[in-house]
Order: sequence, then structure tokens, then C-alpha cells
Amino acid sequence: MSAPGDAGERPIRVLIAKLGLDGHDVGAKAVCRALMDAGMDVTYTGLRQTPEDVAEAIRAQRPDVLGLSILSGAHLPLCRRMKAALEERGVEAPLWIVGGNIPRRDVAALEELGVRRVFPVGTPFETIVGFIRQEARP
Repeated sequence: MSAPGDAGERPIRVLIAKLGLDGHDVGAKAVCRALMDAGMDVTYTGLRQTPEDVAEAIRAQRPDVLGLSILSGAHLPLCRRMKAALEERGVEAPLWIVGGNIPRRDVAALEELGVRRVFPVGTPFETIVGFIRQEARP
């Protein structure tokens, strides 16, 4: 069995996005760097993206993983809009993860929307990398 990055196997493609008016992206950029250091092909969409913008990027790029970084407290409405934007475009959601300031009480609601894992602030990078390597299907 070959390891990620071996000749003949493409790297896992990850799209990281910051939805809404949240202007704090140091954590998102740090996660991007950790994923890149782990051999993944990472696209960061930048600040203040709409779910519709991100859905278009997913349609165009076909990433294996969608990672949303949300610190604003608007994770539930933004993820509902994200799901609707994907459905409106007929785009199948890739492995969907969310990181940030997410209260435990909201994790089940996010999972019902299709989020596979929530990574709270302070999650070790190795945990995120390990989950993606285990669950993503390039």
C-alpha cells in the first residue's frame, strides 16, 4: 500500500474557507499550513466568503475535503446556508469539517447538516491531519 504523496497517487485536496464577517483567520491559515506540511493540496479562499462563493469553488475544484473555520458564533446559520448552496447547485458535499468556536451543544445540529467532524479551537493539528487522512477519499 502506498503512502499519501507516493508516485501515482494524488494528494488529498482540501478547500478551507472563512464564511461570513468573521475577520480572524490566523487559525485557518495555521491549519492550512499543517495540512500542506502533511502533503495535502490546500486552497484557502480567504476572508468573508459567502456559502454561495464556496459552493462555486467546490463545484469548480472538486476538493476531497471542505473545511470551514468559524469563530463568529454564526456556525449554525452559515452551515445551513452552505448546505443549501451546495444542494441548489447539485454539488455533492465533500468530507465536511468545521473548526472554531463551536459549543458542544451545537455539534449534533451540525452533524445533521452533514458536517462529519467538529474541531474546537485548540485541537492539535495532528488530530485534524489524522482524521482527514483516515476519512478523505482522493
